[in-house]
Amino acid sequence: MTGPVFELPRDVSAINIGLSLFADALAEQGVAVAGVDWRIPAGGDPELVAALRRLCGPHCAAIDIANAEVLRRLDSAVPMVTAIHRAGDVIPALSGRVLLHPGPPLELARACDPLRRSMRAAVVAEGWADDAGAAEALLVSGGVALLAANDHGTVLPMATVIGPGSPVWTVELEVGALTAYAPLGQGPGEVAWFGRDTRAACDRLLFLRSCVAPVLSEALALSGPLDIFSFAAQAVAMGDDVHVRTQAATNLLLRHLLPYLVAGTHPRRVDVARFLSENYLLFLTLAMAAGRAASTWAGEVEGSSVVTTMARNGTEFGVRLSGTQQWWLAPAPMVGRALFHPGRGPADCAPDIGDSAVLELVGLGGAAAAGSPAVGQIVGGMAQAAELTAELDLVCVGRSTRFTLPTQGGRGTPLGVDVRRVVELGITPKVTTGILHVSDGSGQVGAGVAEAPLACFNAALLDLDARLARSR
Repeated sequence: MTGPVFELPRDVSAINIGLSLFADALAEQGVAVAGVDWRIPAGGDPELVAALRRLCGPHCAAIDIANAEVLRRLDSAVPMVTAIHRAGDVIPALSGRVLLHPGPPLELARACDPLRRSMRAAVVAEGWADDAGAAEALLVSGGVALLAANDHGTVLPMATVIGPGSPVWTVELEVGALTAYAPLGQGPGEVAWFGRDTRAACDRLLFLRSCVAPVLSEALALSGPLDIFSFAAQAVAMGDDVHVRTQAATNLLLRHLLPYLVAGTHPRRVDVARFLSENYLLFLTLAMAAGRAASTWAGEVEGSSVVTTMARNGTEFGVRLSGTQQWWLAPAPMVGRALFHPGRGPADCAPDIGDSAVLELVGLGGAAAAGSPAVGQIVGGMAQAAELTAELDLVCVGRSTRFTLPTQGGRGTPLGVDVRRVVELGITPKVTTGILHVSDGSGQVGAGVAEAPLACFNAALLDLDARLARSR
């Protein structure tokens, strides 16, 4: 007796889940195949998987409600720059011999070389020491206190360190009754924020205090408060990511201030104008202060899984979640996908540093990479830049309604990094940033993309799980 005869199909289509090896093999044979990028949640770690099960299960509805409010605040905040002040007059922590540094709290002995050089330059600029050698001796003696700027409503780019005499942008958020601060940008060249402690670097800090701050302060007083994110939104549409590239935003700001700068009375206003025309990253610290104001307001929401602080001190990378001031730390990463200055390479690189990663949390920086040719130049093309934005989109709870990408059909940039998605997918935010020399004090050696370490997000997730368990 003969059984039924089945004819194998001649045309096959396949869906491959997980490892791409099988999909690649079928594609090489001309088979239509769709790949699904599936991976084991949280790398299969039992403790993390159990926490995710609770945070995406019993706690999910409450978290989503809190996250919606965080997203609303991040997306609707209107930070306004209102003035330029002497830091010691508006930041209470800067009383006496105190310096603020970027990133999580850090002891002097663990500070990386660029940050330590910037500390020395700040000490000299404050008049506490005559030169870098004397400044180092004062620091080692414990004669200067060191505090994390983020813990005092302030954000600092790269290796910037500020003391009481430093001029700072004052950014106010009326709806949240909040104020945030950031220093005036030091500009390019031989400067302390790039980890230099030369006489020229100290002189630049003094020039900012004696000349740039008074000129800009006068112009801002004549202009009135400015909506920082409005400038940033226009700049994103013009190719800025408002992190490694702020040329458009800087130009928009200076164009607005031009009539008031010309009307100024400071005797060195021409020197200041020349400095401003060469300071292509002038807008960076202003955007950072706006980001700090928005994320601080968002960070007041309890029970959210959204990250509202990311900062690096050159030794550690730290994150904080909404509703808590607890830092979660991991070693600061090296900067990858780097575009180096001539004669420089990976051996010259210091670990990632600075508070500018706040920009990735408010829809700028890596979130806007898809529309920035400058980022494309760093990472190997616009397709690769678009991948940075698309990857961040996977771990965010929503998209910005004000920062939109013309190259992506007007789609909003990713907004609201959700620690649950980060841990589940193993995808961390990528930060577009500069690179400083690791040891010789020669300054910036390139730019690239720093990948946030997963360990600090894992720890933050477990803490959120524990906090919600206690609250029940």
